[in-house]
Amino acid sequence: METRAALVLVDIQAGFDAPTWGPRNNPDAEARAAALLAHWRGAGAPVVHVRHVSTEKGSPLSGKGTEFKSEVAPRGREPVFEKSVNSAFIGTGLESHLRGLGAQRLVICGLTTPHCVSTTARMAANLGFSARVAHDACAAFARNADTGWRADLPAMDPEEIHVAALSHLHGEFAEVIGSAALLDAAP
Repeated sequence: METRAALVLVDIQAGFDAPTWGPRNNPDAEARAAALLAHWRGAGAPVVHVRHVSTEKGSPLSGKGTEFKSEVAPRGREPVFEKSVNSAFIGTGLESHLRGLGAQRLVICGLTTPHCVSTTARMAANLGFSARVAHDACAAFARNADTGWRADLPAMDPEEIHVAALSHLHGEFAEVIGSAALLDAAP
């Protein structure tokens, strides 16, 4: 018998409040993720927290920057998986944990949409999980023109980056869905 969908909260950490990231979209992402978390907890459904611990010197995602934001902080025995790469599945026990639960369906949200959320959703699909990404419980940051690979690129808007990343996921790797639809259904 299949368990309910597992909620996977990816990298919702204090380090993403650092000004070095630049402008971002969706200032309500954390509040929407917190609503999903409360819904999952209320239903007694599986919850997983993922934390990025950067190996780069001076990264905002090291030291105190690895702390979870208070609205989505783990409670009790909710598992925490630590990573230092973009995928929550690489170098962690996440896949084994989910398989042990019998979880075949995942709801993924967090920071940032084009990086760790996207990579985790893609890998989840490649591993045979059915993934949904809560688009309004994720956010992206602007990219400057100095990405390094092409000198003539203009600065990129965080909302455009967010939408493009979600569009690349939807239909192939995941279903992109709003948090309201997820809150209206049992996990």
